Amino acid sequence: MDCTIMGTAPNSEIGVILPTYGEADNISRLIDDIENLHLNTSILVIDDSSPDGTAQIVLEKQKQHPNVVLCSRPKKSGLGTAITDGFRYYLSATYPPKYVFTMDADYSHNPQDIPKLLATMRDCNCAIVIGSRYREGGEIQGWPVSRKIISKTANAIARTALGLDLHDCTSGFRCYSTEFLKSAINHLHSHTYEIQIETVRQAALGHFEVKETPVLFVNRKQGKSKLTCTEIKSFLSYTLKAVWRS
Repeated sequence: MDCTIMGTAPNSEIGVILPTYGEADNISRLIDDIENLHLNTSILVIDDSSPDGTAQIVLEKQKQHPNVVLCSRPKKSGLGTAITDGFRYYLSATYPPKYVFTMDADYSHNPQDIPKLLATMRDCNCAIVIGSRYREGGEIQGWPVSRKIISKTANAIARTALGLDLHDCTSGFRCYSTEFLKSAINHLHSHTYEIQIETVRQAALGHFEVKETPVLFVNRKQGKSKLTCTEIKSFLSYTLKAVWRS
């Protein structure tokens, strides 16, 4: 894990992973919103050397919230590696959290939905709970038609090719059980957005249960979309290779 860790996560039931790049406008308020849920939570911000001072804001928030940890990486290294670095950080703790959340730091995912995903996880005791945009009751706001087509196409390809019985296997708003992560961590090699497919595929291969909870996804309020053509190609490449190996 090529990063500098600042802070130490306390023993907590819930670990939250927030990958960031250029989130100075959002990160302070998001940390406060998660704290205001009054859950037994630690927050790990994994920042890829944001040029807008995101890391400095997180360091200031540590003075108010000592359960916040900053992992500062030397360059932009991709969502997949950020999430797996976060998983490894929590799994290496003396007392790892029971559940680990991943979510966007730009308010595309509403922190108020964390208790909803957590309730589903506790009720079913499964490996992953996905905050689903496409399950009945879920919704997307603010995406152009072209972006919706890309997302639905990616979901259809992954769902059909890998035999995944899910409505939304590409959503990044998730709750993972630490027990599942322990079994899957050495099989996770994604660099970008294909991490979402890789984790649910590992759950399927290990006969772990995956559940979905409907959520509202709101297009990022600040800045531009981070999804690039390169990341779409990586996603398709991973899916095709996974089919070939099956």
